[in-house]
Amino acid sequence: MQNDEVIWQVLRHKHCSYMTKITAGIFCRNPYNITGVCNRSSCPLANSRYATIRDHEGVFYLYMKTIERAHMPNKLWERIKLPRNYEQALEIIDNNLMYWPKFLVHKAKQRLTKMTQMRIRMRKLALKTREKIMTTPRKEKKRESRREEKAERAALLDKVIEKEVLERLKNGVYDIVNVNQAAFDKLIDQIDQEEEKEAEIEYVEADDDMMELEDDLEDIDFSNEVYGSDEEDAEDVDDEDDEDDESEKVVVNRKRGRPDSKYNLKKQEKDAKRKGKVLVEVEHEEADRKQKAIA
Repeated sequence: MQNDEVIWQVLRHKHCSYMTKITAGIFCRNPYNITGVCNRSSCPLANSRYATIRDHEGVFYLYMKTIERAHMPNKLWERIKLPRNYEQALEIIDNNLMYWPKFLVHKAKQRLTKMTQMRIRMRKLALKTREKIMTTPRKEKKRESRREEKAERAALLDKVIEKEVLERLKNGVYDIVNVNQAAFDKLIDQIDQEEEKEAEIEYVEADDDMMELEDDLEDIDFSNEVYGSDEEDAEDVDDEDDEDDESEKVVVNRKRGRPDSKYNLKKQEKDAKRKGKVLVEVEHEEADRKQKAIA
């Protein structure tokens, strides 16, 4: 027959593997201990009738031990699952520990309260984001830098090879077998169009005619132009009345430039061309009249 007092005397004064003595006191490391303190009322080994609360992966259970199952170690503890609602869990504790010692009922409720508060705090900490400082060794940094350099060199080499292969395909160095020629030509045309779009901007010199025109404009001085006076205009009108055969003339005195300037030379060439054209037209008209008279 089991005697709780004898068991307690042996555990307390001789040896207990769960007992821990520190400066703050004597504590118990047994997972079924309801308070965590090593004393007669809280010891789960020295009490034939015992109750506690335990957590299994976020689920709370009420554990109960009775003297009727003391001879069956595999069925020593009976557990009841507690709901997540705090008030409902307290009701289940009251119903199952109705005739148990008041000390065990009070400590079970107190343990349930502390565990519920701890679960709420853990949930808040899990939702809260925290900055985590990570350190990387120097060897890893050097290794990563070397790998990046090798990858860059390999990428440049691949681009050069690709460009060389495309140039050889365009020049017809390779004979393509079992490939759709139309699709290949379409791809080559597309590549050429993309290269044309990426053409660079170039600057081109002006034509010779434009350069000569700018030089002529520089030779002319428009600031010193002098036009005829009112009296001269009146005399011109009288001369026009007297001489009907002459055409209208507007006298404009321009600046007397150099005779060998580009502007004067060009003007002389144009006048010579106009006179030559007039003589040719007159000769053609006379030839036509003679042919009509002979006919």
